[in-house]
Amino acid sequence: MEIKPFDVENVTFGDGRLPFILGPCVVESAQHALFMAQEIKDICSGVGVDFVYKSSFDKANRSSIESFRGDGIQKGLEILAQVKAEINVPIVTDVHETWQVEKIAAVADIIQIPAFLCRQTDLLVESAKSGKAVNVKKGQFLAPWDAKNIVDKLQNAGCEKIILTERGTSFGYNNLVVDLRSFPIMRNFGVPVIFDVTHSLQLPGGLGKATGGQAEYIEHFARAGVACGVDAVFMEVHDNPKNAPSDGPNQLSLEKLEPLLIKLKQIHEIVQK
Repeated sequence: MEIKPFDVENVTFGDGRLPFILGPCVVESAQHALFMAQEIKDICSGVGVDFVYKSSFDKANRSSIESFRGDGIQKGLEILAQVKAEINVPIVTDVHETWQVEKIAAVADIIQIPAFLCRQTDLLVESAKSGKAVNVKKGQFLAPWDAKNIVDKLQNAGCEKIILTERGTSFGYNNLVVDLRSFPIMRNFGVPVIFDVTHSLQLPGGLGKATGGQAEYIEHFARAGVACGVDAVFMEVHDNPKNAPSDGPNQLSLEKLEPLLIKLKQIHEIVQK
C-alpha cells in the first residue's frame, strides 16, 4: 500500500526522505534540554537532515520504584514548550493516560504511545482525537502484522497522521531481537515506519533494578535499518550516557551523532537510487 506523506511542522514523513527523532530519554532540567536540543539541531543542520526533538516528561515504566522518572507532567511540558519556542524544533513526547492527552497536545507535535500501551484502545482513540500526529511503538509482545489493528483503531478515531515504530521483540529473558521483516510488513499498512535503534538495544531489567543495554551496536543496527528502507530513525542521544538518569546503557553519545548521521544519510541515498 502506498504511503501518503504528511508534515509535522517542518519535518516530512513518508516522502522518501530520512528524518530523525533524537534527544535524551527523559527531561532532566531546562538547562540540559535546551543544550541538547541546540547541539542536536546544529549537528542535523550541518549534515542536512531534519529531526524532531524527543524527551519524556515521565518514565512511567521504570524497572524499580527507586528509579528516576522525571519531574512530572507540568514541569516537564513547561520545559519542552521552552525548547520548542527557543530552539524552534518540533517535539515528541510520551503519553501514558487519557487525561494527559489534552495537556500534551498543547505542546507536542507528535504524541507517542509507549510500546507497553500500544493495545490500550482508549489511549489510542483519545490521542487520535487530539488532531496531532500519533507515533505508536509496536509492543515487544506483538508480531508486526498485529500492528494493523493499531492503525485501524487510530484511523477509526479520525487520525490522519499515523506512524509505527519498531523497537524489538522479546527474545527470552532480558533481551530483544529485531526482525527486519517488520519494516516492509508494517509499511504495507500505508503508514511510515520508524526504527527505534537505541531501545532495540535495551536489556530490559537486565541490571536487576535497572535496564541494561548494548550501545556498542547502535551504529550496526542503524545502518541495517536504513539499508532495509525505514522512513525515519529514532535514537536517544545524551552528552554523558554513563551518568544519564534513564536508559544510559543504550543511549548514543552526543559526540558520536554527527559521524553516524553522515553514514546513515549516505546509505539512505544509495537505497533511494
